Amino acid sequence: MERDQGANLPSLEETVGAAIREQRQKHGLTLAQVAEQAGISRGMLSKIENGQTSAGMDTLARIARALGVSMSMLFSKYDATSTSAQHVKKGAGMEVVRRGTKSGHTYHLLAYDQGPVKLFEPFLITIDDDSQRYPTFEHPGTEFIYMLEGRIEYRCGQELYVLEPGDALSFQGDVPHGPERLMKCPIKFLSVIVYPRPVD
Repeated sequence: MERDQGANLPSLEETVGAAIREQRQKHGLTLAQVAEQAGISRGMLSKIENGQTSAGMDTLARIARALGVSMSMLFSKYDATSTSAQHVKKGAGMEVVRRGTKSGHTYHLLAYDQGPVKLFEPFLITIDDDSQRYPTFEHPGTEFIYMLEGRIEYRCGQELYVLEPGDALSFQGDVPHGPERLMKCPIKFLSVIVYPRPVD
């Protein structure tokens, strides 16, 4: 079901802002107290709470820490009232910061966890130039990559794979992996990380 832009459904910014305000008031904290703890201005926090501006993931992480809640709690009510599906329009994925950001990667998060446990993260990753040395990544779970544009030599453990549009690669996330050589820019690929489910 598509998210009707004309309906009176709250935007992601409004939902996250309302969650921050709710948690702040629940703990009896003032705007100034939370803003100081999070290292942002009182005015910025007020705008975020009222859904008047979108905050980066780093800012939201600092606000969550100041409130003593998880990041996922801030997103937990997004789209919860209408459907269990999430619809992120083209170009609307939230740009987030990850280890590769300083090396020229752009990460757009294409879905937001709604529950208390992070189960998966789908990213659209864009690399525009080869001016930096690219980092090696390791993380829990399984990663799936699907090439959309360009050509890249990708390292997974001791193996090197040349990936072109339409190619797919999947591997365990705890194996060191990452771009080895950019062969044709710009490069664009989907990366989906599926995290292990916690043992009850």
